[in-house]
Amino acid sequence: MQRTRLDTARIRAARRVIDPVFLDTPLYRCEALEPDLGCEVSIKLETANPVRSFKARGTELVAARLAATGASAVVCASAGNLGQALAWSARGRGIDVTVVASRSATAAKLDRIRALGARLELVDGDHESARERAAALARRDGIRLLEDSLDLETCEGAATIGLELAAAARPFDAVLIALGGGALATGVGHVLKEAAPGVEVICVQPLRAPAMTLSWRARRVVTTDSADTIADGVAGRCPLPAVLDDLLLVADDAVLVEEASIVAGMRLLLDRAGLVAEPSAALGVAAILEDRDRFAGRHVVTLLCGGNVDARAYHRWVGAAPGRIR
Repeated sequence: MQRTRLDTARIRAARRVIDPVFLDTPLYRCEALEPDLGCEVSIKLETANPVRSFKARGTELVAARLAATGASAVVCASAGNLGQALAWSARGRGIDVTVVASRSATAAKLDRIRALGARLELVDGDHESARERAAALARRDGIRLLEDSLDLETCEGAATIGLELAAAARPFDAVLIALGGGALATGVGHVLKEAAPGVEVICVQPLRAPAMTLSWRARRVVTTDSADTIADGVAGRCPLPAVLDDLLLVADDAVLVEEASIVAGMRLLLDRAGLVAEPSAALGVAAILEDRDRFAGRHVVTLLCGGNVDARAYHRWVGAAPGRIR
């Protein structure tokens, strides 16, 4: 049987390294969503932590290992959430962080990266341009380049979510996972295929940023010319071959959803569950909205992977009063 790059023993050990504030996030049945979605829905709330996303599970491992080796600096490309998480994890360990991001990235995420003490460099173009610049800085300065989804710390940190799901008191039938670079999907999928093989692992990506889903379906890397979606956290164009290889082993399906469904999912999460979800975090709900028959009568877990939004954009999308965002 083929194996992913991930190792379950290392994933279990990761829980001893990650700050407990990022572990054991709430998992609960959200009955208020169920009349609209037509199935039993549980939420894994990865926004209930200091950086409001799952990313710090991985950056905690990165920063701890850098500190153990005496490294003093690290650079990454980020749409916003990884940069925040890396800045948070590194600042208490004496590690300098440079984050490269697109000028078009969400302003609130960029502001938070600066507030956490990282140096922020903005580039023209999209996330792929930021990745190229981050790699160039790492070569120039001889420092660690953190590559989300390629570096195993990011995947195995995310995989600790899978351990928590597998230990849940109530069984579930399927898990819906936002798909971007692939760290979250490959990490959670790896654990569930070992610990709960009966659970269907379904990845969800925007129709307007479909590169990894198209690659999964074709079983080879498929790049796209653009990634024009409000779900900035998953808006990649160039999948990484090693990550795709892992995804092919753990994902049962990969689906694409419309922008309107993402917005509807965000609105439902706010109105029914009182949760502020960034567009990437609403992908699971969007998938149910687009295919209620598939999930009818099933117990589905959706991962709310991030809650970092720009207040004005969020108001525009969901029609909420700006004062409701905190």
